[in-house]
Amino acid sequence: MKQSLTLLGLESSCDDTAAAVVRQSGQAPAEVLSSVVFGQTELHSAFGGVVPEIAARAHAEKLDHCVRDALAAANLRLQDMDAIAVTAGPGLIGGVISGVMCAKGLAAATGLPLVGVNHLAGHALTPRLTDAVPYPYLMLLVSGGHCQYLIVRGPDEFKRLGGTIDDAPGEAFDKTARLLGLPQPGGPSVQKEAESGDPRRFRFPRPLLDRPDCNLSFSGLKTALMRMRDQVMAEKGGLTRQDRADLCAGFQAAVADVLAEKTRRAIRHYLEEAPATRTVTVAGGVAANTAIRAMLETVCSEVDAQFVAPPLALCTDNAAMIAYAGLERFRSGGQDGMDLTARPRWPLDQSSPAMLGSGKKGAKA
Repeated sequence: MKQSLTLLGLESSCDDTAAAVVRQSGQAPAEVLSSVVFGQTELHSAFGGVVPEIAARAHAEKLDHCVRDALAAANLRLQDMDAIAVTAGPGLIGGVISGVMCAKGLAAATGLPLVGVNHLAGHALTPRLTDAVPYPYLMLLVSGGHCQYLIVRGPDEFKRLGGTIDDAPGEAFDKTARLLGLPQPGGPSVQKEAESGDPRRFRFPRPLLDRPDCNLSFSGLKTALMRMRDQVMAEKGGLTRQDRADLCAGFQAAVADVLAEKTRRAIRHYLEEAPATRTVTVAGGVAANTAIRAMLETVCSEVDAQFVAPPLALCTDNAAMIAYAGLERFRSGGQDGMDLTARPRWPLDQSSPAMLGSGKKGAKA
């Protein structure tokens, strides 16, 4: 295996089409040579959420442009790559298929090795890309579709301590935004409104804090907000701007409080296994929320643990994380053939029971 590896990464699991080039020489920190992301916010804005059919078509149209732009920004050619990494799941199946088929075409045309990457592993390994965090470390993966606490032991070794049993926080933020007439994506909209709100005016529940485990639930919190909104509207005949800001602030505070307490519990489990490393990390789109980041930093300071949060641009979906996760897997001997399949469901911890149930296509999470 070469000491220096350069990989092209492709990401198309939801509503961001992305390509990136990442290089690592030996044990030196990895370098992001380019990262290109084409968002689809305008395509889905009229529908209040991501429409899978529209997303898949947009990925098919944009992937080759992303690859071209990423290679140009890195001042490299396809022939300069050592392998091609691509998100093979989990995600919206149409988008995942688009990325996998594009990667297969590039691999067939160039003869380059193909490396399928779990999208969640991309998020979970981002702190190694940005900060060279040593194994094992605790990861809070918190995004629009996923939320789980993981002990990351290696590029393909993850132990889940707990996670959401229903809605992920990002999904709850998006639904809250729709309930309050705020634009999508909901996370940034709710955070912006909450900045001028009073988090103490409306008291929302803190779900599952009465249970000693690390599992979370946000579906009931969203329902509580809807009922509070309806109550205010019935009393006043509508919502004022301040009402909406206070609702957002109260909701965000409830999410932060739940994540704070569950993170304390996850840290205790993690330190029992790895008392020497004491590194807590966060990734995923919701990790861009400044209030939640500040809360996590406070929790880590309580137990003298290092807190690592990647740059905001690498918290949301991107291809640099996929290229790096593929690089780690490729360096350890992992690669795939042309029979690589797109997977809508692909849990990181294969040994733990499914949290959200299973179907014909396997465990959801």
